Amino acid sequence: MGLADTIQVGQMKELAAESLGASGMAGSIFFTIAVVGLICLQIIAPMISKAEAEDNTAEAGHLLRAGFRIALFLGIITIAIIGVVALNYDLFQQSDINKKLTLPFLALISISVVPTFVFSALKSFTDGLRNTKIAMIITIVALFINIALNHILINGIFFIPELGLFGAGISTLLARIFMACALAIYIFRKKDYKPYFVSKLSSKHALELEKSILKVGIPSGMQGFFEIATFGMAVVMMGWISTTAQAAHIVAINMASLTYMAATGIAAAGGINVGADLGERNRKEIFMSGNAALLIAIGFMAICAIIMFTGRELLVRGYTQETKVIAIAVQLVVWGAIFQLFDGIQAVALGLLRGLQDVKIPTAITIFCYWVIGLPLSYYLGIYLNIGAVGIWMGLTASLVCSSILLPWRFYSRAKRIDV
Repeated sequence: MGLADTIQVGQMKELAAESLGASGMAGSIFFTIAVVGLICLQIIAPMISKAEAEDNTAEAGHLLRAGFRIALFLGIITIAIIGVVALNYDLFQQSDINKKLTLPFLALISISVVPTFVFSALKSFTDGLRNTKIAMIITIVALFINIALNHILINGIFFIPELGLFGAGISTLLARIFMACALAIYIFRKKDYKPYFVSKLSSKHALELEKSILKVGIPSGMQGFFEIATFGMAVVMMGWISTTAQAAHIVAINMASLTYMAATGIAAAGGINVGADLGERNRKEIFMSGNAALLIAIGFMAICAIIMFTGRELLVRGYTQETKVIAIAVQLVVWGAIFQLFDGIQAVALGLLRGLQDVKIPTAITIFCYWVIGLPLSYYLGIYLNIGAVGIWMGLTASLVCSSILLPWRFYSRAKRIDV
């Protein structure tokens, strides 16, 4: 959906580069803050997988209900934080046109955080039970809804005016509402899931479950925050260089994000398998699940790296026709191809560690890799040494290399100490 938004906004007749930069800033603010809640809710899937492995159907249903309440709670908090950031947008030192385009778009996608979180909580339930197809089907349908609405609302048709970037925001909001409603209807109408909701949940047990989810989920979410915040600051620094550099960064990072999302899918599957293996107290299977996920990620990301490197100019031109943006974006995609392997390895390793419910040390590792190494190096190379956009991406690559070494090491060392 992010890919569709970026391509359709990039093809606008007017203010295409400015709108790309604005959507990038809004997206960075949104995901930097929302990622804590999103990853917190994803931790429910391995917990449900573990309960299912222990043949505890009632607990799996209780986890869904606890996750739903947490989704609403975190959604309200996330909207409030985004609102505070929006009120202080001038601190990012962006251009006037950027501010004018960013804030209305940000307001719309911030509202969509509630249906996004609800969908994530519901998806954790179906994923934990290894029924991943339904969420995929709903997401694909939502993608086509988003594309169709983008075409209508961005460009205008008949009596509907041309809304530009704001129209893309409306499309995103409506698509996310559809996703949450569709998955909720599926879960609560499916006969196979009725046994999961027979047992009543006491207030005391509900509170205990919510605490256990937040205890593991919030530190896990902070891992995502430090990573996404680093890439978000890269968007800000690109704005310090030029609007063109910022637009080029959005194009290149959107391409890299597409492959990263596939890696997070592998990470989620690996984490669910590890969670089930943990419930069975089977160390050998934990290692096998971890090895399988990492090998799949390495193979997939290697293929993506080759495609990105060899077809970089053709791929970039699919996003925008602005010559200056293309020239910079092509250089950045080269670095995107380089860090594909490292990005896939660290993403999957984090998913595996969530399956083990190991979050404190991985959080410290992400802080070190992204905020001690990546972000300072990006600023030093890109801004201080004036290398520009490429210098910022060199710093980002260094952070991913670091995390791709330390996080798998943590998984294997932790797995060796599992009691069986």
